[in-house]
Amino acid sequence: MGCIYQTFDGNELYPCLEEKAAHVLYLVIKDHPFVDGNKRIASLLFVYFLQRNKYLYRTNGEQKINDNALVALALLIAESDAKDKDILIKIITNLLND
Repeated sequence: MGCIYQTFDGNELYPCLEEKAAHVLYLVIKDHPFVDGNKRIASLLFVYFLQRNKYLYRTNGEQKINDNALVALALLIAESDAKDKDILIKIITNLLND
């Protein structure tokens, strides 16, 4: 989790909350730190990170990313090529924006 707070030359590599959350989801799925359940654990950490930062819900009380969208994103990330990382991060950050 610490990698989402990395800096270079005094600047955060992932300056906004959306980018941090997107990288949590992407990196846990792609780096396979666990023997099993990487997509489930990544999804849980993603939702937990958003909840902890009071960013999981829109102003109308609706979740920013519903369960079906999160499942689809996790599967898409798992099946994606590493060269598509930036595109997937942009998709996730765009979904999180109001």
